[in-house]
Amino acid sequence: MTAAQTSKKEFNPLQFLSFQGPYKILHMTWFAFFLTFMAWFNMAPLATTMIDQLEWLTSKNIKILLICNVALTIPARIIIGMLLDKFGPRKVYSGLLVIMSIPCFIFAWADSMTMAVISRLLLGVIGAGFVIGIRMVAEWFPPKDVGEAEGIYGGFGNFGSAASAMLLPVIALNVFGGDDGWRYSIMLTGAMCFIYGFIYYANVTDTPEGVSYAKPKRGGAMEVTSFSSLYGLIFMQLPMIFALGLLNWKLHNGGFVLTQMAHVIYGVLIAIFLFQAYKAWTVNAPHIRAGIPEKDKYSFRQVAILDVAYFVTFGSELAVVSMLPKFFQETFTMTPQAAGLVAASFAFMNLFARPMGGFLSDRLGSRRRTLSFLLAGLAVGYWLMSQLNGTWPIPLAILVTMTCSFFVQAGEGAVFSIVPLVKKRVTGQVAGMVGAYGNVGAVCFLTVFSLEGVDGSTFFSVIGGCAIFCLIVSLFLKEPEGSFADAHGDDEPAPAVDAA
Repeated sequence: MTAAQTSKKEFNPLQFLSFQGPYKILHMTWFAFFLTFMAWFNMAPLATTMIDQLEWLTSKNIKILLICNVALTIPARIIIGMLLDKFGPRKVYSGLLVIMSIPCFIFAWADSMTMAVISRLLLGVIGAGFVIGIRMVAEWFPPKDVGEAEGIYGGFGNFGSAASAMLLPVIALNVFGGDDGWRYSIMLTGAMCFIYGFIYYANVTDTPEGVSYAKPKRGGAMEVTSFSSLYGLIFMQLPMIFALGLLNWKLHNGGFVLTQMAHVIYGVLIAIFLFQAYKAWTVNAPHIRAGIPEKDKYSFRQVAILDVAYFVTFGSELAVVSMLPKFFQETFTMTPQAAGLVAASFAFMNLFARPMGGFLSDRLGSRRRTLSFLLAGLAVGYWLMSQLNGTWPIPLAILVTMTCSFFVQAGEGAVFSIVPLVKKRVTGQVAGMVGAYGNVGAVCFLTVFSLEGVDGSTFFSVIGGCAIFCLIVSLFLKEPEGSFADAHGDDEPAPAVDAA
């Protein structure tokens, strides 16, 4: 047995709280993710308070800021995925936490819509932190347990949005108080990110002792291994460009981008797509022509299907978490604090549901069938949410919300139980693209929600329809090779170091 195999311990629930070895890395990493989500979603639970106190902020402007909040996460996750594969998760996660505290502080003291839009766009980059932990956890746990470990990472980390919804209104109104209470609450999330960035750097390593950190063989674009995969990679860039175009359109219609500037931005987006296509071709085509060794090959179709699945699962979660406090407040005539607590029930399920999705994927013997089952439940859940109105008993509305949330987040766990198994050395890039599609979904769904005449019922129905399409697509997913193995197939021992 190699050093790589022996250094990775089987996931043991009894040792989960030991804070040693892989469990220490898991805990340190999910908490980093938790803080990024607290900062990323620190606006939604305070939205109504902000509208009441800021003359330049309206309900329409809040919807624009919600879209801004998730837009730049799309390219950020791609870029962070590449940086991650090259430099390792320790440096990249620590740097992201520290740097992203800056736009968080700027937004806290924004005094105009322009300042709010710019800082919210920049702060969206913090959402790319999720991708980093996927690679880190995969380095420390074997394939047969990676679903459960990734599920705990994602579930506990995603709970940061629920923590914001539950805690920030209370902190803003009852701890800080006054007109600037919401500003201090937002600053608090930035300060926690800044401090923890240094703590994380000092306490983790990229791999277990004796294991080499595998890096892509080619840089500049995602590594693919056939011409059909190369064409697929180029095509799958289009929805991401389209989502950024949607943001430009919304900002133009809202009067925040002048017509000439909007046209310039459209031109830049087209140029970015052409450049991405060129880079993908020049990086991959010569190697594909020369012949790719059989052991290095993987199917990009797997990535594309996971993209679509995450578009619906995490994309809908981002969109729903962003609008749900205001939806409950208006539908059931609640105070901001009560609406934040009730809406947090959707994100609260992350603590249980996302790990359960990974657990089921590890234990049911087929990661593909597990994902398909959860997508079917998601479609039914959103249909039930589309029926919510003010005549429903609030406890029943909460039960429906939590049931739908279970399938949403368990589906996310099932998706990312597969991502690290596609091809280990490009896990950062695969996770980056799949994660970016979650934000593409969020931008698309929030754009639908922002359209004139679209209410909560229509919004949830649209997501349910997309879930049915995703369910059909998931039937073409292949079970990854080595899904339940004791070690990753391309684990390599660290190179020997000569004694001085």
